[in-house]
Amino acid sequence: MRIVVALGGNALLKRGEPLTAENQRRNMREAAGQIAAIAKGHELVLVHGNGPQVGLLALEADAYKDVPAYPLDILGAESQGMIGYVIAQELQAELTDHSIATLITRTEVDGDDPAFQSPTKPIGPVYTAAQAEELGAARGWAMVEEGKSGWRRVVASPLPREIVELPAISALLASGAMVICAGGGGVPVVPQDGGGLSGVEAVIDKDRAAALLAHRLKADRLVILTDVEGVFAHWGTPDQELITEINATEADGSGYAAGSMGPKVEAAAYFALEAGKTASIGSLSQALAVFDGSAGTHIVP
Repeated sequence: MRIVVALGGNALLKRGEPLTAENQRRNMREAAGQIAAIAKGHELVLVHGNGPQVGLLALEADAYKDVPAYPLDILGAESQGMIGYVIAQELQAELTDHSIATLITRTEVDGDDPAFQSPTKPIGPVYTAAQAEELGAARGWAMVEEGKSGWRRVVASPLPREIVELPAISALLASGAMVICAGGGGVPVVPQDGGGLSGVEAVIDKDRAAALLAHRLKADRLVILTDVEGVFAHWGTPDQELITEINATEADGSGYAAGSMGPKVEAAAYFALEAGKTASIGSLSQALAVFDGSAGTHIVP
């Protein structure tokens, strides 16, 4: 089978942890065994998030005043290389006989996407309300409260239209390699009137990019791994209940958080409808069980 797995940010950083290199290595080391179990006997493509990492890079770039701060597309490319390296290192220890390729990937978006006027994608660390107010005023950042954990910066998250490196990803898969690609949803680019592509200030949702990639690659499964067991009805209340199966025609992401579960449900439904195959959402710690259908939420065509 050809499987596309979308790794949530908790694969490298658990909630509340400092964004240190060692924390990211340790967390990926713990996740690698689950991913390796899915990979055995299958073609595997990994897509990963980059919200905390690209936010940290933005803060570092802003702190150095001798040159203008690097734009988000450049920082997105940097984060792809950094995270892809950490993932490849830990997976290689588990899959010694596999060839693993990390590919810097661009994703085409529409320059007129309304998302540019309404930022929703959280990036960077969590702040207190006072810090968020100060940063919003000083840097012109849009800030949003993220549940009880605190406040985060939000940026535009346009919908992905095409994966620019799709032919290269297909060629790597055909060669027998496992491919780590479209990190952070891919570097967002828009077509230019005279030809070529130009980067834009945005961060693409990695689950939506993974769903598009899975459809374009004619994958047999899409598996979205996060830090919760699946999709819950009445989330956050005493009556919350895990939904084990949803028909794609009835899956509505608008009923869930715009910066987290909403895009996952939408991405899974898109793949199920377009590809006519099952997409699954579940916990990284139960990755193999999510894949074999005994855990998580499954969106069916």
